[in-house]
Amino acid sequence: MNEKEQQLMSLIRQNPYCSQQELAEGLGLSRPAVANLISALTKRGYITGRAYVLSPEDEIICIGGANVDRKFHVTGQVVSGTSNPAELSVTIGGVARNIAENLGRLDHPVRLITTAGKDADWDLIAMHSSPYMDLTSVRVLPDASTGSYSAVLDSHGELVIAMAVMDVYESLNTDYIASVERHLARAKMIVIDLNVAKETAEAIRDAAIRHKVPLAIIPVSGPKMAHLPDTLEGLTWFICNEDEAETLTGITIQNDEDWKTAVLALLDLGAAHAIITRGKKGIMAGDRTTRTIHHHCAIPGVSVEDVTGAGDAFVSGVLHAAVMDRSLNDAISYGLVNAAKTLASTYTVRPELTANGLENELEEYK
Repeated sequence: MNEKEQQLMSLIRQNPYCSQQELAEGLGLSRPAVANLISALTKRGYITGRAYVLSPEDEIICIGGANVDRKFHVTGQVVSGTSNPAELSVTIGGVARNIAENLGRLDHPVRLITTAGKDADWDLIAMHSSPYMDLTSVRVLPDASTGSYSAVLDSHGELVIAMAVMDVYESLNTDYIASVERHLARAKMIVIDLNVAKETAEAIRDAAIRHKVPLAIIPVSGPKMAHLPDTLEGLTWFICNEDEAETLTGITIQNDEDWKTAVLALLDLGAAHAIITRGKKGIMAGDRTTRTIHHHCAIPGVSVEDVTGAGDAFVSGVLHAAVMDRSLNDAISYGLVNAAKTLASTYTVRPELTANGLENELEEYK
């Protein structure tokens, strides 16, 4: 056992009924990090009972993709049929995982529910994710490959070819969701991306309604909109981009009136709050109860380093404010600031993100 594991065992011996939060405070770690330590010690046989674990409450549960993204940047002219010299960049991705890390860095207890292969890619994801989220509910499959996306880019940054390995999410099915429903029932919020199949999304929606838990659905792309339930009834939040909104509503968004009409259409489908993002044009947000629609400008003057992760950062800022019972307008402000700061970062999830830091950043833009 390493030093932290030894310290953990010592605390459990002193009080076998202590909560994970008490263990986290005693060790100076996050609660998800402690949960992952406990899981590892249990698998290795050091812990055989669960008397010390109290069922976690008020978790935000994120369900969906956790991927490794690889970009091969060809340094010269692309020549087919042979090897090409290239530079490689590797990042950890997946919409659900990225949102989970953002929220974990904002001091929320977060649980990730996904499927992965028992391979080096999952080990890499787990290493980077475990300090910010509980991974003990992840289903690791010995004969599967962890989700991955590999892209070849030419010297101008244009895509030559891309390969997506996503078969593992077929195991993110209704049986799996049924096995973790006890966690869904006690959640503060459930967030899903549409890497899950339609029947899985419907099962999660039904569980959220059954247990009266707020639910947010975040699409991954236009084609993945086919995984959306037939109705948005039961959704507290539906946050999508222009392309995804057009796919769902059939409305071509060419001006602000089209934009507002599309938001109203999402509200009429059942969402309590609907948001459509349009990059530099900002966002349009609506509330079903009041039928009010407001446009919010994107934050100007942002020096963009990398757009990767900015959308997930926006969603995370909105949901962070939502679980603190802030107003819709305030939630949008949190999202826009977190997105702007992420755009200016080279990281998919910026490492300096904290709850206090985000509050200070909000003051900068007032």
